[in-house]
Amino acid sequence: MTRFNIRTYNAIAACGLERFDAGRFSVGADAENPDGIILRSHKLSLDEIPSSVKAIARAGAGVNNIPVEGCTERGIVVFNTPGANANSVKELVLTALLLASRDVYGGMQFVNSLADMKDEAELNKLVEAEKKTFKGRELLGKTLGVVGLGAIGSLVARAALDLGMNVVGYDPAISVDAAWRLPAEVQRMPNLQALFARAEFVTLHVPLLPATTGMINEESLSAFRQGSVLLNFAREPVVDAAALAKALEDGRVAKYIADFPVPGLIGHPSVMLTPHLGASTEEAEENCAIMAANQLIDFLETGSIVNSVNFPVEGLEPSSGFRLGIVNRNVPGMIGKITTVLAEQNINVVDMLNKSRDDIAYNIIDLGAAPDASLVKAIEAIEDVLSVRSIGD
Repeated sequence: MTRFNIRTYNAIAACGLERFDAGRFSVGADAENPDGIILRSHKLSLDEIPSSVKAIARAGAGVNNIPVEGCTERGIVVFNTPGANANSVKELVLTALLLASRDVYGGMQFVNSLADMKDEAELNKLVEAEKKTFKGRELLGKTLGVVGLGAIGSLVARAALDLGMNVVGYDPAISVDAAWRLPAEVQRMPNLQALFARAEFVTLHVPLLPATTGMINEESLSAFRQGSVLLNFAREPVVDAAALAKALEDGRVAKYIADFPVPGLIGHPSVMLTPHLGASTEEAEENCAIMAANQLIDFLETGSIVNSVNFPVEGLEPSSGFRLGIVNRNVPGMIGKITTVLAEQNINVVDMLNKSRDDIAYNIIDLGAAPDASLVKAIEAIEDVLSVRSIGD
């Protein structure tokens, strides 16, 4: 029976690591010739990835710390765990909404400055006189604009509705599943400009892509209502810091709350920054670790793929005891070339599944006889085949 080695980076929650059966998996930071890697925030470079690696699982949603393009070229599947930390981020966004509307932090700082006062009557008199300085406003009836209506954005939208807010949303790439999760009361906006013009509070929940990098810039900020509040719990580069600083200065943005400290914004009186706390709850770390581990296990043991950022979703119920997983470039004629090699070695195809995503294709092929090393080498030798492995032995 095949044993697999899993190399870990960062502190992966124990409940996730416990998913790996000790009889089949060796897991640890020093695992040699790893078949898989599981990590959280470690910045993984391509030269850190041994040739033995077949899959990488990120215990979290973002994969900007993984060289995805280079992994794809080497036939390495990259997984993430969308939704596993969604509730954790949602709760932090709600905290930010409340802090943006009520000066709780300023009030606490004021009270802490009175620590040397001993006369209770004098203390109460001063507190009553100064509390008007920290007067805020209620969220009830205000409009929240949610940019990105995926796992996190849809939860934020629902929670805002429960707080009595009006919610408008924009997501040009919303999936069918996400659309089903979205409350019917959320009004879909035709474009970002329409959303910014309506919303008093704007919260960002988009992945970091070339199209979203710097999407909040001088031009888009000009569409904001005067005195808007901007929340960024997506990724730091989504907001152009220089353009934001200008919008804060002229009052276009009254307050900015984000989970990413940025030089030049730290200490600004209208800015509140947290040290990347979005997924920093015990529950989120455990959920992400379990999901990442399960995805690695399923891929290594059966070849099935779910929640990959660079490969198609694919799963095939086993129909025999012999299976190949083949990664190739998505070019015409590949299936014919692969089946020709199988026929030349007199091996019958019992069942197969082929799917593609962009420039990559993945095949699961169940065989009527056990593949040997010569068959694997013959398929590897086909032009545009990136990797071949025997699964399930």
